[in-house]
This record gives sequence, C-alpha cells and structure tokens, in this order.
Amino acid sequence: MTSTHPESNSTTTAAVPLPTRDAMASSSVNRPPPVWSLESNGTLSPPLLEKCDKHGRQDGVCCKDLKDEDNRMLIDPDIIRDVIIGLSDGLTVPFALTAGLSGLGTTRTVVVGGLAELIAGAISMGIGGFLASQAERDHYRFMRRHTYSRVMRSCVGEMEREVHAVLSPVGVDESTSQAVTNCLRRVEEESGFEGSRPTPADEEKPPRGMKHEAGLTPFLLKFGEGMEEIPNRRLYISAFTIGMGYLLGGIVPLLPYFFITQVIEALKYSCILTGIVLLIFGAFKARVTGAARSVWGYIWGAVSTMAVGGAAAAAAYGLVAAVERSSI
Repeated sequence: MTSTHPESNSTTTAAVPLPTRDAMASSSVNRPPPVWSLESNGTLSPPLLEKCDKHGRQDGVCCKDLKDEDNRMLIDPDIIRDVIIGLSDGLTVPFALTAGLSGLGTTRTVVVGGLAELIAGAISMGIGGFLASQAERDHYRFMRRHTYSRVMRSCVGEMEREVHAVLSPVGVDESTSQAVTNCLRRVEEESGFEGSRPTPADEEKPPRGMKHEAGLTPFLLKFGEGMEEIPNRRLYISAFTIGMGYLLGGIVPLLPYFFITQVIEALKYSCILTGIVLLIFGAFKARVTGAARSVWGYIWGAVSTMAVGGAAAAAAYGLVAAVERSSI
C-alpha cells in the first residue's frame, strides 16, 4: 500500500514575491483618488467632492477635464483691472500732453514736460491705487465688525429672513434657506471672539472661523453686500501695477522726441506709434475682459480705444494752439 502526499497531486506554481513597503508607499502615492458614481448607494457614503458621473458618460471623461472658453483667462481680474487703468491713462494723458506741447515748437520742451508729467503721474496713480485699496479694506473691516455684532444679537428668525432674502432670488426655497442659516449660525457661534469683550487688536482681525470665510458674517458680506476681504499685499500690488502701467504706457508717445529734432516730424511718428499701441492695447483689453466674442469684437475694442486717445490728443493740441495764437 503506497501512501500519497498532497504535494504530489497539486500543480506547481511560480512563487510571487510580496510587495515591499516602499513599493506599497509609491503605489499609494501614484494611485489617483477613488471616483464614486453619483448614484452610488450602500453602506458607504462617499464624500461629495469625490462623486463624479464619468462612469455614466459615453466618453468616460470627467466634467472638470472638459476645457472651454471659461478656462481662457488665468490672470487675477484685479490685476487686469489695474493694468487697464494704468495703461489706458498712460497712453492717453501723456500722449495728449506731448501733442499739446508740440505746438510750442521745440522737442526739448516736449521731452522735459512729458518726463515731468510721466514721473509725477506714475507716482500719483500708484498712490491713488494704494489709497483706494486701503479705503476698500478699511470699509470691509468696519462692515465685518458691524455685521458680526448684528448676527450675534439677532434671533434665528431674523437671520433666516436675511439669508432667504439673499438666496430666494436665485431659486432657493425657504426650507433650504433655514437649513443654511442654522448651519452657518452654528459655525459662527463656534468661531467667535475669545472672551466676552473683544480687544481693539481683535477687532482688526476676523474671528477664527472667518479666516476661512465660514459663518453667517462672511456669507452676508460676500453674497448680500458683494464685499470680500482685501489682503494687505493687494495694496502694494495695486499701487505697483497701476504706477508701472502708467509709466510704460506714457513712455510710448515720448520715444520719437528723443531721436527726432523736428517737433512736427516727431509728432507725426508719435501719433503713428501711439495709435498702433492703442490698437494693440484695445484688442488685448477686449480679449482679457471677455468683450471680444468674435473678430468684430477685437476690431471694435481696438478702434474705440484708439479713438478715445486720438480725441484727447486732438483736444489738447487744439487748445494749446488756440492759446498760443491768442497770446500773439
């Protein structure tokens, strides 16, 4: 009687090495986060941010990966606004001044007067941008303290009415507004000032929860009043952007006067150069602001910007010429 062993009847398979700790760590890092279906149900409740309908789409592409015209502009709109303000004033005011000074007859007068105005205008525009952003920031902080105090002393019903007044125009019903109010009010109460009475230093900074724009106060300010926090760096960025935009734009009409001694000849080249730059700037402005939906949009933006600069220059030149003739 022969004895059989289990090993003799089983088929032999190749040994598979177990994954090492480093391999598991690298695979977990490179593995993309799980994507849950929108209709997923069961014992697990997936996070809302991880839900996607890519599995139900024919192309299998997530909506966030679909690119369209809304992804064309990646620049901060505040910076775009400051650049437009600085360049438009820099291309218009110094151009009008140099055209007006050209009636006096010497390029030296045009260069000296243009440089003086250019430097003073750049500094003035930069300071104006700084003060405007500072005033906007101070007003926001005052409204934040005022709104926070009103939220803390008001009843739930009053806050529900205010939240519903903000949400009802966009189609939110009363029950949803009440739920939003209760959630935001709970966050507001959990993130209030430390202690019963805030110190002056605490009044200059938001409560702890407001640093992340959480609570009723940021909600009412942002969606009810259309106001947001202005960071301190925004003051200096605005001043630098407007000032440099004015300086770069204003140097364009002055360039021909540095190389051409005949003032009338220099004025012609200044008009041509500034007109070309105004056309380019107008088309660029139409692009970044979204006004150009077709080729005609670019053309209208370029021509309208050049027309404004040309009208200002013509008015300044005519005024100086009229004053010079009347004084003779």
